[in-house]
Amino acid sequence: MKVMKAARWHAAKDIRVEDTPIPSPNDNQVKIAVKFTGICGSDLHEYTHGPQLIPVDKPYSLNGHQGTTTLGHEFSGVVEEVGKNVKNIKKGDRVTVEPIFRNPESPFVTTGEYNLSEPLGFVGLTSNGGFAKYVVVEDYMVHKIPDKMTFEQGAIVEPAAVAAYAIHQSGMKMGDTILITGAGPIGLLTVQVAVAMGASQIFVTDISENRLKKAKEVGATHTFDARDKDIPKNIKELTGCGVDVFIDAAGVQASFDTGINSLRNGGTAVLVALFAKEVVHDALNHTLRELTIKGTAAYRNIFPQTIALINSGRLPVEKLITSVISLDEIVEKGFEALTKDPSEVKILVDISR
Repeated sequence: MKVMKAARWHAAKDIRVEDTPIPSPNDNQVKIAVKFTGICGSDLHEYTHGPQLIPVDKPYSLNGHQGTTTLGHEFSGVVEEVGKNVKNIKKGDRVTVEPIFRNPESPFVTTGEYNLSEPLGFVGLTSNGGFAKYVVVEDYMVHKIPDKMTFEQGAIVEPAAVAAYAIHQSGMKMGDTILITGAGPIGLLTVQVAVAMGASQIFVTDISENRLKKAKEVGATHTFDARDKDIPKNIKELTGCGVDVFIDAAGVQASFDTGINSLRNGGTAVLVALFAKEVVHDALNHTLRELTIKGTAAYRNIFPQTIALINSGRLPVEKLITSVISLDEIVEKGFEALTKDPSEVKILVDISR
């Protein structure tokens, strides 16, 4: 049996780089030789507090996966092998992966709203993922990337798609104003997308001075310490009546309240963050101000546009890469670094290193 090294989740605070069998694709799958894989906030949640999406008590119904899992769902690579039913992908193609599983029996798949199909699942959480030399994914997940796009950029397409989808769902127009709470990777990518889409003023809040500095570097026009109680007042003074769009990439009561109170009447809030706790919300205020509050579940039908935007140079996602490490370093210089060092934004694992 041929084996490869992989970063395997066994339990919270227990990720081991160990040998695991090299996978083979079935008739409708694609085997990819992985180049770079990013560490995502959801990976970090599994490391610190998991299991959350990893199926431990019972198998994931779409593929039977359960228990110990190779993490990693933000990755790029080269196609190594394809199943006999795969038509549009061939060996040697440079690719990135849209890691959402689609339930073929779900009515949301037939309407194109495949990110709403149940049970929710992702490569690297409900199947083995990209922190390994090889990974096998469903054929519908694979997107080719242009020859001039780097594999490092290709590994950031997935989180960039989260940001692009949030902006798309907000209905933001050229010249609009926007507040983004939380300057982690998704928040900073949302800043970059807002710049590319022509926002006139981009406000960002966070408690990390380093991350606010990074937000300014990638296009924020104004930054605030999230603990400042006067943020809504200051934003309304700067905009006249409040922002057109609020994106919550922090996911706590304080960020939600700041954003809602900073919106103009008739404005739109989009909740991107994975809220760990319930929030209290004034529904009468919501009604009287005609606010729109939407949630977004990852993304759908936006990978091609995101790839094109990155390839054009108008979405310079590579600016968010703060470290590139080896697979053997993934715990100490990857997961532990992200929990302890607020200057780290996007850490990529170079699988060949």
